[in-house]
Amino acid sequence: MAMSLRHAVLGLLAESPASGYDLMKTFDASLAHVWPATQSQVYGELNKLTVAGLIEVASHGPRGRKEYAITKAGRAELHHWLTEVEPVGPQRHDGLLRVFFLGVLSSLEARTYLLQQAERSARAHAGYRKLADAGYWEEEMIAVYGRIALEFGLRQTAMVEEWANWAASEINSDLARQAAESFREQEVEQGAEQEVKQKGEQGAEQAETQAPG
Repeated sequence: MAMSLRHAVLGLLAESPASGYDLMKTFDASLAHVWPATQSQVYGELNKLTVAGLIEVASHGPRGRKEYAITKAGRAELHHWLTEVEPVGPQRHDGLLRVFFLGVLSSLEARTYLLQQAERSARAHAGYRKLADAGYWEEEMIAVYGRIALEFGLRQTAMVEEWANWAASEINSDLARQAAESFREQEVEQGAEQEVKQKGEQGAEQAETQAPG
């Protein structure tokens, strides 16, 4: 796995020791936008990393509070992941897969789908912009490089919104209309063929039941 919760936790602890509560606060403010995780998942990973010797409990506090620190083995694992494990990009995209088959819908339905994608991207972009303007970005490593990662989200959502609006306008192009008309004609022909076939099968069944035994 090119990116995992394990390496996200190691990366956060590489900067400074932290408790599970502190990690969740930092996680929700930054990493959750690219790798969401629940509190139970984060605490579970802390236990696994401790058993694996990649982190250790550095101190104990009131009410069972534990502060974790990355070990030498943990830093080696993080470095290995960053430098030697090939990142795996998104190989599947459900939303884009559907675009290939929008010709099955009416032009209104297809345009509505694409405009919804544009609106969804606009909302995501606004969320990223709000985060960028929140003043969270300081001089710590996670903040400096987190801001660089956030820029990816800003640019990507802006691009997707622009593309979806353009794609919606393409639905009314001559080429799209011709493709839709051809599909409708083929759909009608296939329906007629299936109806004839069904009637033939029903007639054969009736003839078989009426035949003298």
